[in-house]
Amino acid sequence: MDSDDGSDACEQWESELGAPVATSTPSFEAYFVQASSRSATSSNVFSSHILPLSADEYATAIAAYKARSQDQTVQTRWTGPWNETTAFRRYARELAEGFNLLFYGFGSKRTILNKFATECLAKKGHVVVVNGFQPNTTLKDILASIERVPGVLSHSSSLPLSAEQRVYDFFAKSSQDGSPAHLYLVVHNIDSPVMRSHKIRNFLSLLALNHHVHLVASIDRLNAPLLWSTSDITARKFPSHNPGDVKNGVRSRGYAWLWHDLTTLSPYDFELTYADRSSISGAATLSTGARSARQGVTAGGATSGGPLSETAVVHVLAAVTAKAKKLFTFLAAKQLENIEATTAENSNDLQQYGLTYDSLFSAARAEFIATNDTTLRSLLGEFMDHGLILSVNQGGQGGGETLWIPLRKERIIKILQSLNSE
Repeated sequence: MDSDDGSDACEQWESELGAPVATSTPSFEAYFVQASSRSATSSNVFSSHILPLSADEYATAIAAYKARSQDQTVQTRWTGPWNETTAFRRYARELAEGFNLLFYGFGSKRTILNKFATECLAKKGHVVVVNGFQPNTTLKDILASIERVPGVLSHSSSLPLSAEQRVYDFFAKSSQDGSPAHLYLVVHNIDSPVMRSHKIRNFLSLLALNHHVHLVASIDRLNAPLLWSTSDITARKFPSHNPGDVKNGVRSRGYAWLWHDLTTLSPYDFELTYADRSSISGAATLSTGARSARQGVTAGGATSGGPLSETAVVHVLAAVTAKAKKLFTFLAAKQLENIEATTAENSNDLQQYGLTYDSLFSAARAEFIATNDTTLRSLLGEFMDHGLILSVNQGGQGGGETLWIPLRKERIIKILQSLNSE
């Protein structure tokens, strides 16, 4: 009886509203529908609105920052209800419990970690500081610093050992008087390119699980946690007398990290003294290929790899032929004439001051720079590969290829003056 009433009600509902329509899409069709849709990417990028700093502007800004009074200096923001002394005491306790410390956060952590090493760790054992941000840091340098600890070089063994194994065995054993030697290894920027080498990572992962070696390191890159696997992070140290640290003749490796937020908001002045300014401006990224340089063009004439600097232009011009340099000088002079001849307020759109390919080819042939299209394309390729010259094809009637230099007026003038003085 109930089922009949239910069917009658369902038929009445279908007669009033119509039969329900099946709108579900099979999973395989839904996948292709989702994959075929194009994601919208905004062209409203930061580099198209804010012009990059020149070398003089950067030096002026840094000088103004250093001239701040002491009360304006940003202090370390400790995460927790403690001060510096309490934090140092806690860090030392965690190291004694068999953990290694990894510090992250905005700002340079070099000063505070060096203070922790000199005021706290130096009283407990031998301290070795590794400046990972230096581009010439090698495993040999790290080993040489550790071998300055008394007794490491004179450590004897019944088997021939490598330098890494000798260091490990020296700190793994206990001295005869019962007080083992402890090593505190402080590594600044353990996520730097030089510290990511295979040899250095193997050596640090070996020492990090030594019961008498304590690793204190800092990271500053967003993807730094991807350097270590889950087993590396969760590995734990064994006491030196415990055979658990040796399996089938191979010592276990890992880091046993404890993570701490050490936000200081301090500038990376010391770390950046070893950096190449041209690579900071993005020239290194642009030199990886023409595809990334030509396709990553924004409306403001900059590239997605980073803003173009005078230093990068000078480096490239010093490596090209005389005809290529003459071609770049001609295009820069013509673009400068177009900028000075217009009164447009939107000076960031450098494409409007560019030169068409046909006009450039006619002028290059008249100046005996390139007599055919193949030669001109070859000369332009030198600069397009490095992002010094950008091009775009404009469709429609009267359209064509437009070439321009992604530099503002002041920088073009300086480069032309530098080329004319040679």
